[in-house]
This record gives sequence, C-alpha cells and structure tokens, in this order.
Amino acid sequence: MKKLMLFGALSLTLSLGLARAEDIKKEDDKLSVPADANALPQDSAKAPKPLTVASSFADPAKLNEKAPETFKAQFDTTKGKFTIEVTRSLSPNGADRFYNLVRSGYFKDVAFFRVINGFMCQFGIHGDPAVSAKWREASISDDAVKTSNTRGAITFATAGPNTRTTQLFINFGDNRNLDGMGFSPFGKVTEGMEVVDKINKEYGEGAPRGRGPDQGRIQQEGNTYLKKDFPNLDYIKSATIVPAEAAK
Repeated sequence: MKKLMLFGALSLTLSLGLARAEDIKKEDDKLSVPADANALPQDSAKAPKPLTVASSFADPAKLNEKAPETFKAQFDTTKGKFTIEVTRSLSPNGADRFYNLVRSGYFKDVAFFRVINGFMCQFGIHGDPAVSAKWREASISDDAVKTSNTRGAITFATAGPNTRTTQLFINFGDNRNLDGMGFSPFGKVTEGMEVVDKINKEYGEGAPRGRGPDQGRIQQEGNTYLKKDFPNLDYIKSATIVPAEAAK
C-alpha cells in the first residue's frame, strides 16, 4: 500500500499534525484524508445544464466539464446545509473534478466516514460499491498548492502523487502543515461552518487505528456496511451547484 511516510517531527504538535496528515492519504485499496478532500468555458451567468441519469456519474470519462472560474456548491446534510465557494485558479484540476461530481449528482447519501475532532471531516466514497469501483482509477493530476489548509478549506485526499479521485476533506482547524505535503485546497466553506462542526465525531479515526469504518469495506460493501455497523454517521443528502445569479 502507498502511504505517506512522515519523519522528523520538531514538536509534539507538529508530530501529531503529521501523523494525522498521513491518515488523510489514500492507500491502494483505501482512500483517507491525510488519505489519505469550476466552470468557465461556459457563461458563468448561466446555471449549469443538469445531466441526465443515463450520463450522470456512472462513467467518469464523461465528466470532464471545465468549471467556472468561481462557483458555489450547496450541500444538504443530515446536520443541515453548508455552502462551499470554489476558486478554480487555486487548484484547477481539483476544482474541475469537484464541479463535475456535484453537477452529476454523485453526492447523494454519501457518508462523512472519518471525522476527527479539531482536525477534519472526510467523505467522498460512494455508497454504491459499483460506483466506487468505477471511480477508483479515475485519478486526476496534481495541482500546485496556492492556498493553505486553514479552517473551512476543502481539499482532495490523496495516496501520493497524482492519485486524487473522489475523496475530500474539510479542515476543522488550521492544518497548514498539510500544505507542504501537496494537499491543494480549491475552495472554502463560506456559509454553514457551524453545520460542518456538528458532523458526528463519535467514531473518530477509521480502522485499524481507530474504531471508525474500514475504508476497504466501504469500497466493497458501501452504505450497507456503514448503516449496519455505524448507524450514527452523518450523510450528505444532496449537493447542487448554486446558479450564478443566486450565488451573488
């Protein structure tokens, strides 16, 4: 498995931050945050055209629309709603992938499966194993880090160079130590961070280090596993691109 190897902690705080960063990264058979968390070509004044069910998120190769230079996405969750504002220039490949996932309807009944108090909440593995299997190899190229992993910043999880797929995390605190590890934020929660703060943290770190869900089993068994063994997890009910007129 590919893991981020972290050495030379300069202090207890830095050491803890680095250990957590290692966990956000994705592995060969798992995605974790430190596992490891668009549209211009089109008229940004127009709302994006909805995708049909037949061409939704079943085929990653078809979801390659360029995102606007700035846009907002609203997430409706079991704890309430929050809004993310994306700036494409910060992380173009990441912004484009996020835009296409949201626009396609991918984030429906998707769990916050790894939530660590003071650190981050991680999500993005689809509840249907057949969908997850299609996306596992649909990686995007890395982006340079142009802004920091501060509170509210959203970033893709990674398992090493050029391995970002669908897993993301939102930073609860200031995790600037992740910047030097290649975690490139593409946006930030601008409304509803208090909702993000309420996402259930009772399960904490995932297996085998903690008592939370095992990412390999999520990939293989989906929400059947999560809802049986971790009934109190919070979920994304839906995510939508906010029309440009309403986003102003």
